[in-house]
Amino acid sequence: MNSPFWTVHPVYSSNIIVSGVTILAPVNSANTDGINPDSSSNVLIEDCYIISGDDCIAIKSGWDEYGIAFHTPSRHILIRRLTCISPTSAAIALGSEMSGGIQDVHAEDILAIDTESAIRIKTSVGRGGYVRDVYVRRMKLKTMKYVFWMTGDYGNHPDNHYDPGAVPVIEGISYSDVTAENVTLAGQMQGTRKVVFKGLCLSNVKIGMAKGVKRRTAWNCTGIEGTVSSVSPSPCSMLRDVGCGRACPFPKERFPIERVRCCEE
Repeated sequence: MNSPFWTVHPVYSSNIIVSGVTILAPVNSANTDGINPDSSSNVLIEDCYIISGDDCIAIKSGWDEYGIAFHTPSRHILIRRLTCISPTSAAIALGSEMSGGIQDVHAEDILAIDTESAIRIKTSVGRGGYVRDVYVRRMKLKTMKYVFWMTGDYGNHPDNHYDPGAVPVIEGISYSDVTAENVTLAGQMQGTRKVVFKGLCLSNVKIGMAKGVKRRTAWNCTGIEGTVSSVSPSPCSMLRDVGCGRACPFPKERFPIERVRCCEE
């Protein structure tokens, strides 16, 4: 598929399986997102190969006051065995339109090559809503600008009627078993005074920096709170080191969509 805009966009939907899909979009064409679950629940995305000029997968749930009013979160989403190439965007993004909420996202076995970032969370004051209970494990990353990218002041507003008191809640984000090579910045994690990213957990992370990058400048952190275990290079002091061998959680329970068996011809 080669769409001029978002390629696969399930919206206000549930019980969705996207399996074995190949998406090939020009890498210099913006907004050619691969798969964008939007205010949708019980979603399985597996065995997909995506080349894109934007995020390979972006989870959304409404924009500012409209998303808050509709109040339909994206939740119970499983992403597995994804291959992504996107030089200007993320393998998996959450937001920035997340005003209805995003919760219970599991991602595993992700391969990202020549991608701007692996996982990106983007939001801002006025969005409201929440991103919580996100669990990612077993990522292999080759050549990218940022491994972990979080932005608390991202994007514009649809109009001037947004609520400046609508502060999003970002909490319970876990990354484990990550290997990366040829990386410019291990973490660009930028919360703000109002939008603080809480409950972050990183474990068993090994990042190889690009030539010429100093390890002591590998992380740029503001407005975050969390813990780390066995992370290299050593992250910023806002992430408390709890010692070796303390794995971040990944839930054992399965989503209902995982019990669905597709018909075979």
